[in-house]
Amino acid sequence: MSHVHHVRRFHGLPVYTFPPYAHPEDLPDAGAVAWRLSCGPYPSDEDSEACWRRFTGMVELEKVRALILGHPWYDSFGGSDAAVIGLRDRFTGLEAVFLGDLEYEESMISLIGLHDLGPLLEAFPGLQELVVRGGDNLDFPVAGHRNLRSLRVESGGIPPEAAEHIAAADLPSLERLELWLGTEEYGGGTTVEQLAPLLAGDGKPALRHLGLQNSPDQDELAAALASAPVVARLRSLSLSMGSLSDTGGEALLSGQPLTHLEELDLSHHFLSHAMMLRLWSALEPSGVRVNLTGKSEEDEYDLEDGMEHGRYIAVAE
Repeated sequence: MSHVHHVRRFHGLPVYTFPPYAHPEDLPDAGAVAWRLSCGPYPSDEDSEACWRRFTGMVELEKVRALILGHPWYDSFGGSDAAVIGLRDRFTGLEAVFLGDLEYEESMISLIGLHDLGPLLEAFPGLQELVVRGGDNLDFPVAGHRNLRSLRVESGGIPPEAAEHIAAADLPSLERLELWLGTEEYGGGTTVEQLAPLLAGDGKPALRHLGLQNSPDQDELAAALASAPVVARLRSLSLSMGSLSDTGGEALLSGQPLTHLEELDLSHHFLSHAMMLRLWSALEPSGVRVNLTGKSEEDEYDLEDGMEHGRYIAVAE
């Protein structure tokens, strides 16, 4: 989980962790920070309830723009945003939510408990940014959301049904979408076919950045993107954090032009030096920033279960 840390900035704002013994006069302006709620590694129910009461009693919730929920609202035993939804009439300015801001010491990413995100999206029709970390029990069974501009799912394994629902959702304002697809061992296993509406460009006309990341099937995704209609409207594309090999690199070079992109992120990859040079030579002269950092040498690793040909994804456990 080297890619997974407590977020320091969110929605363009510095993160401020609500202190357990805060005084109102010491708190920042409610709209100037992203508020992080976390009660430490071993809080009792009374501790977390007291933290929530103090936060909702001291902070002008109407001015809060960004909210981050850590432990214990999200942990290895489940997750809940019910308290936030219950105060929807006070969180009238809420624009961004981050669910499950936990590091490895608090929970393995595949065990962070999530849930059906439908009620949250329904409760906050003005929400612009949503980040969720985890995968266990995640679902996105909504037909759409009019104002969501950015959606990121950080996971060692997104449930395929959730990824399929996201791909099919009508999100007309969505500009950025990042899916850390993960492996079957941790609940992933999304197929290219399940992403078909997304690859076709359906339902997301404003999309400008697409990340299909952290997948052991990165070569198959590259082959699909080589002819996917959605690519033509993108400004940046990420196939990072996965098991991309020369097969996927060849697919990208042989497919539709990528010279309109501002950035192609292939970091954490298994490309040969020769393929790296070919990609760089084909795209950099056109002004495309090609991120080829984090090359992993296959022959440095022993073959293990889940490491096809010695390749592995960046975030699992």
